[in-house]
Amino acid sequence: MTLQNNVPDEPAIATLLIDRSLLFREGLKVLLRNSQFVICGEATSVEHARELGATIPDVKLILINIGMGAAIGSAITELRELLPEARTVVLTDELNMNDLMTALEAGTDGYLLQDLSPQALAQSLGLVMLGEKVLPTRLAQVLVGDLGSSYRVTRATSVVGLSDREAQILRCLVNGDPNKVIANRLDITEGTVKVHLKGMLKKINVSNRTQAAIWALHHGFHSPIEEADRVSAG
Repeated sequence: MTLQNNVPDEPAIATLLIDRSLLFREGLKVLLRNSQFVICGEATSVEHARELGATIPDVKLILINIGMGAAIGSAITELRELLPEARTVVLTDELNMNDLMTALEAGTDGYLLQDLSPQALAQSLGLVMLGEKVLPTRLAQVLVGDLGSSYRVTRATSVVGLSDREAQILRCLVNGDPNKVIANRLDITEGTVKVHLKGMLKKINVSNRTQAAIWALHHGFHSPIEEADRVSAG
């Protein structure tokens, strides 16, 4: 089976769509019509996807919306075993921290809300295919809002002993910034970013950047980096 897309300058990416709703699947196919993501298979559940088996071509991306809760973790784990070469993105109509954490721990490559424009969706999926972990761009505001966030940041910073610079880096992680961007934002070297990042991860007792960003969201670190943050720190 030869895949053809409507973006001739970009390779077609075989995409498996899993969702109970036929209406949703049809709508998503329309949204992706002018992108490099070509729906090569559709399933109503993980079990259905397993039954399709060899009839599915060389799948590179799985879009899944099967309902949240404990099942999402086992679903992602099973899909990664079924199609180990494919990246997995969860699409959901609501943001739930427990579901997000479960999905990330199971190894999902992206977690996106369904209110994206076609262009934003295609761009987000493109980042996933480049190896990036993609989360909703307004995740922090949706989760914690503005009320009381300054208090939570101050208290969290004090409890775990974060420096001003480490707090700034946490905000950058929430934004999804790589080390090079963080260094440019804060006018420091990438090496300095790595040193602060290592110390900060140890203080908040997490093992990677994604976990640090989730911790930061829980504790109110959602304010964007402003020019005022470009100050010298230890």
